[in-house]
Amino acid sequence: MAISTSRSSQNLVETPGLNQVVLPSLSLDETIEQIIGGFGWSQFMQAILVSIPAFFDAQQAFISIYADAEPKWHCSTFDTTCNSSSNICQLPKSAWSWDEPSHNTIMSEWGLECASSFITGLPASSFLIGSLIGGFTLATLGDFCLGRKNLLYLSCLIMSVTALMTAFSTNIWMYSSLRFVSGLGRASIITCSLILLTERVGKRWRGQLGMTAFFSYSLGLLSLPAIAYLNRGSSWRHLYLCTSIPAISYNIIAYFFVYESPRWLLMQGRDKEAIAILRRIASIEGRSLESYLSSIQPTQEISKVNPYKLMKDLFKRRWALQQIFAAMVVGFGIGVVYFGMLLGVGNLDFSIYLSVIFNASLLIPSNLLALFFIARWKRKVSLFAFCITSGICSIICFVVGSGREGIQIGLELASFFCSSLAYNVLIIFTIELFPTSVRNSATSLARQAVAFGSVFDPILTSAGRRNEFLSFGIFGLTILLCGFFVIVLPETKGKTLCNTMDEQERKDSMIV
Repeated sequence: MAISTSRSSQNLVETPGLNQVVLPSLSLDETIEQIIGGFGWSQFMQAILVSIPAFFDAQQAFISIYADAEPKWHCSTFDTTCNSSSNICQLPKSAWSWDEPSHNTIMSEWGLECASSFITGLPASSFLIGSLIGGFTLATLGDFCLGRKNLLYLSCLIMSVTALMTAFSTNIWMYSSLRFVSGLGRASIITCSLILLTERVGKRWRGQLGMTAFFSYSLGLLSLPAIAYLNRGSSWRHLYLCTSIPAISYNIIAYFFVYESPRWLLMQGRDKEAIAILRRIASIEGRSLESYLSSIQPTQEISKVNPYKLMKDLFKRRWALQQIFAAMVVGFGIGVVYFGMLLGVGNLDFSIYLSVIFNASLLIPSNLLALFFIARWKRKVSLFAFCITSGICSIICFVVGSGREGIQIGLELASFFCSSLAYNVLIIFTIELFPTSVRNSATSLARQAVAFGSVFDPILTSAGRRNEFLSFGIFGLTILLCGFFVIVLPETKGKTLCNTMDEQERKDSMIV
């Protein structure tokens, strides 16, 4: 039963007196579009299954907020030399104690309260570095040998199993190493989820359905404080157990019930598998479906090259290099603001707790609005408008200065909100810009550019405590300047997806 009926039947002609359907001459992409152009229940269930990994990804990405936190402490009642302004590192151990049990975080359990900032920040830094490396090394495998489903499964499995192992860490070095591997594994989760979502539906639903992964990510982030609150007073290890075990359970389900992208299978010459999956997720039924499936010819061009040749091909062609470079520059600017705003709220004269809650609460409405803009606005207009607005709000936030807390936090929230919208649109835009053969690689590069932009945020935030221009001023200027690179990108709204680089070139030349 289909949620919405495809219009493909309008293109069919039934021969009078004969039990057959005559099809118009269609390309492979047009045939696939006719088969999955609507939106059926099977596609809906697949969308839910493919979006779930983003939920667990958000939990592991931000779990260090609670597991690595420095807990509060108090002076012992019998010690008169201790007070709330004392330096804990200059007091004897008998003069103070933690408010919560010592196993509450890694800081208190392993006695890291007086360790250097390098040591205490090592786990979070290791996770980020692992994400960067994983994004560059694993992304191409999704286009070459593993495919979208297997890479999604492998990424989620590495992340969840490593998270489970992290709960049994015995020191900061083992903990940081496991966090690095976890970051390495999770790097491709969002990318694979988005591509699986968009490659298995028609262009009418592509943008809207692609947003379900962002919804799942937002829900995962919002679930983390609830899990941490329920485990307050318990060991930090419980957080990793509570988030990793459900993720491992999901992997078992995904292995059996998630379908591969039929577009990718056709590119690999695995036509029978692709046709079988198209039959399961088709939005049409009966003779029309069978006629379209029978018209699919064996794939002539099969990708059997070295995986990194695909990445080389992405940079070898001038048009592809121009587009991926522009997408990465825009992504870098978005990353600087997206993460910088969250890290920089401590520099504002406003409650840091309320600031974080307000920012986190904006993620879901930003996803809802992104659905609206993707359905109605062109990609270039949306992305450019969000980048420029985010930059202007960030710069005005610096210009307003301290003493106007309400205005500052309002501008900060507006800037973060627009950067979140820009991020969502950028990912969908990048998926539509490149053909199936390099789509996973190109989208991963855009996401890695976002992650790379966040690397500079801790330094800028620290410098911004003395001069706000070095935080909010730089954040705003960066996304403002990077946003202008959107101009060189072609519009993709409503256009069909291509399978190969040559097909993309021919299509672009015809448009020109």
